Amino acid sequence: MKRILIIEDEKNITRFLELELKYEGYEVDSAENGRFGLEKAISEEWDCILLDLMLPELNGVEVCRRIRAVKSTPIIMITARDSVMDRVSGLDSGADDYIAKPFAIEELLARIRSLLRRVGTKDEVKDEVLNNRQLTLKIKARQVIKNGELIDLTKREYDLLLMFMSNQNIVLSREAILNKVWGYETEVETNVVDVYIRYLRNKIDIGETESYIQTIRGTGYVMRG
Repeated sequence: MKRILIIEDEKNITRFLELELKYEGYEVDSAENGRFGLEKAISEEWDCILLDLMLPELNGVEVCRRIRAVKSTPIIMITARDSVMDRVSGLDSGADDYIAKPFAIEELLARIRSLLRRVGTKDEVKDEVLNNRQLTLKIKARQVIKNGELIDLTKREYDLLLMFMSNQNIVLSREAILNKVWGYETEVETNVVDVYIRYLRNKIDIGETESYIQTIRGTGYVMRG
C-alpha cells in the first residue's frame, strides 16, 4: 500500500483529501503545520507528499527545501497562490509538481499516479542511509543531517558516528571503538575516545534532552536505536 503524507493547515481540505485518498487505496497521514510536517516527512518513509505552500511555523518552500536535503520523496505542492513566481519558488525548492486550489480531485489523483510512475518511491538505498531519531547519515555522500540541516563533522568525528549508527543498541568498549575507528595498530590512548565522543556530542546533541551516545559506566558507550 502506497503511503501519502498531507501537510496542510486547512482541516476541511485535509479531511477531504484523506477520505478520497483512502478510498483510492492509499495509506494516509497528515500534519497541520510546517514544523510537524517536516519531522514526519523526514522520520518516516512516504511514497508521496502533498505539501501546502502557506503553512504556520514553517512555510512550504522551506519544508520542501529541508526534505530535499535528506530525501527524494515525490512532492506535489498544493496552494491557493498560483502566480508564476509562486510556482517557480515551489519547483525550485524541490517540488516535483504543482497544483493550484481549487482543484478537481480527479486531476490530483491523476498527478499522483503519474508521479509515482515516473519517480522511484524508495530512493534511499537501505544499506546506504542510516537513521537515529532526527539524525540521518548518508554513507555515499558522507553527509550527516539533523532536522534537514547539514552537520559539519571532521573525518574522525564522521567515522565515529558511522560506527555508532552501524552498531545501534550494541554496547562498545573504548578498546573496541579505538580499534574500529583508529585501527588495531594505533598507539593512541583509549582516553582519546572520550575526547572525540565529547566533540561529537557537542555537534549532534544541540537541542536534545538526552545524548545520542550514552555512557555505560565501567564498560563504554552505546547508541540506542
